[in-house]
Amino acid sequence: MDHATRIKRIFNDSVETKLQSAEVLSQPIVTAADVLTACLLNEGKILACGNGGSAADAQHFSSELLNRFEMERPGLPCIALTTDSSTITSIANDYSFSEIFSKQTRALGQPGDVLLGISTSGNSENVVNAIHAAHEREMNVIAFTGRDGGEIAKILHEHDIEIRVPADSTARIQEVHLLTIHCLCDLIDYQLLGQEN
Repeated sequence: MDHATRIKRIFNDSVETKLQSAEVLSQPIVTAADVLTACLLNEGKILACGNGGSAADAQHFSSELLNRFEMERPGLPCIALTTDSSTITSIANDYSFSEIFSKQTRALGQPGDVLLGISTSGNSENVVNAIHAAHEREMNVIAFTGRDGGEIAKILHEHDIEIRVPADSTARIQEVHLLTIHCLCDLIDYQLLGQEN
């Protein structure tokens, strides 16, 4: 296979995964946006976490809310639990890497806040532990997963929301997670400001 054909195949696979995801994820994304908007209107905050590319997604989401998305508005409270290297390394050193998000969630989370946990496999131990901590703090949980949902799918409560990408490829799952972040930002802005883009 020549290189151009290979690239076209990747593009086509990405488009197909997104189209399949649109069919199954539209309503969970709407529900998640409603939960996030209600949290913000009630003066709550959002905590976001993940590893690797999912850490980048958590930070991307936080930056879109804290700064702006596509229209001017005041910043919205969202904290990426992936960015404070001193806190992360001290927790990992003194306790365990599996606790880097849960200890922050217990310290920063309040009832009515939202935890956005991102794991393409659904099996990231530190994200699983953060979800347990969020439940202890009476927070709502939105989980971005893929494949079969992994361990995260097993521990979510009835009122939690799972946005599970119907794919096995980590790259395709991450691409849909990023698109989902943009969908959430768009719906949050639309609900708060009521303006068409």
